[in-house]
Amino acid sequence: MLQPRGRDLQAIASAPCADWAQPCPTPCDWSVVSQGRGLDPAAGGGGDAAKAREAAAGVMAAPSPGPREVLAPSPEAGHRAAASRSGRRGLLWRLRDKQPRLGLFEISPGHELHGLTCMMQAGLWAATQVFVDHPPLGPPTQEDFSEVLVQVHEGFELGTLAGPAFSRLRRSLGLAEEDYQAALGPGGPFLQFLSTSKSKASFFLSHDQRFFLKTQERREVRVLLAHLPRYVRHLQRHPHSLLARLLGVHSLRVAQGKKKYFIIMQSIFYPPGRISERYDIKGCEVSRWVEPAPEGSPIVLVLKDRNFQGRTMDLGPQRSWLLRQIELDTTFLRELNVLDYSLLMASQRLHEDERGQDNSLIFRMARSVQGTQSPEEPETQNRRLLPDVPNALHTLDGTEQRYFLGLVDLATVYGLRKRLEYLWKTLRYPGRTFSTVSPTLYARRLRQWVEAHTE
Repeated sequence: MLQPRGRDLQAIASAPCADWAQPCPTPCDWSVVSQGRGLDPAAGGGGDAAKAREAAAGVMAAPSPGPREVLAPSPEAGHRAAASRSGRRGLLWRLRDKQPRLGLFEISPGHELHGLTCMMQAGLWAATQVFVDHPPLGPPTQEDFSEVLVQVHEGFELGTLAGPAFSRLRRSLGLAEEDYQAALGPGGPFLQFLSTSKSKASFFLSHDQRFFLKTQERREVRVLLAHLPRYVRHLQRHPHSLLARLLGVHSLRVAQGKKKYFIIMQSIFYPPGRISERYDIKGCEVSRWVEPAPEGSPIVLVLKDRNFQGRTMDLGPQRSWLLRQIELDTTFLRELNVLDYSLLMASQRLHEDERGQDNSLIFRMARSVQGTQSPEEPETQNRRLLPDVPNALHTLDGTEQRYFLGLVDLATVYGLRKRLEYLWKTLRYPGRTFSTVSPTLYARRLRQWVEAHTE
């Protein structure tokens, strides 16, 4: 059973927690511990998987024969590392109020969110173990999309919403539950991403940067879950879709605090090693400029539309595929009545042996995914060869650059609040383009942006 160690609050008492994270009770240093099946032993090893998941609700993960070891820093190692960095960290905390912090930060012992993310990791490990031991079998059911599993741990509880549906989706993407569990569990610290976004959400990355976690409002979670069956069907029909791959939705309640929500998805910007630029594109101009980091700065910035003015993506023969796919995806989002989503885009320069058409099919394009043929709409069939790289669904090779592309933030509905916001912005920004417009206009404008900025 995962046990939190080290209850000294002094290290984080002077640093403010993010709004969503309060209360933030204890930092945790994980040692090498035994991890069981994540189920009530009384549930047994067989029987119906849904009943086994119900048995897991409301209980802590319990050890079983053949434990799995979680390799993570010991308390002593964590304390030594914290001490060695204390002077530098103290200076950073003092400077934080004077200079905005942007980029990636390791959530190590002493970080304001360390205790909270330890809980997230422990909870996600136990939640995933349920589906490692009892994967959903047979055809999907409506219950897969409505099931809620709540596991109670020491000092917190973690809920897993629509767990069987997401487990099936992860499996369809070729993502093994054990790999997913290892990346999100206590094997390494989460990374905090501090961005230029106006959103009040908190952003995290798994230690390998493969998975992205984002806090969500309850109303946004309701929208995502309501659309989940249609989202899954869209990905089945168009497996090369640019929509970000949503992998899980969870709730977290610390002590007697308010329940908070977060989602997990594949990171569009992966693998990050050679990425040189990152952009968040909405197809408008108001509030769409970010002051670039100084040349040579290690700060990770996500730039915006106006930063990309006067530039294009040189996609070569891949351009026609992208235009067709962005049309399919934005049409789908328009039908869901959502807006304010972003096209994330990043690039890295191709190496000499990665360029050209002569060897690409032999050496690089090792995989192909084909969608389900629709007899009603045969023209929507969309196929492409994928580079043999991790997370290849969101990569596209141009003539000189490899581009990382994905549509994110799919939970904003064009309801009364957004309609009123549209009217206000029309008066506030006459003659200018802004993000809050009807889903039909939003989809059309983003397609036009992609068409105008590719060649």
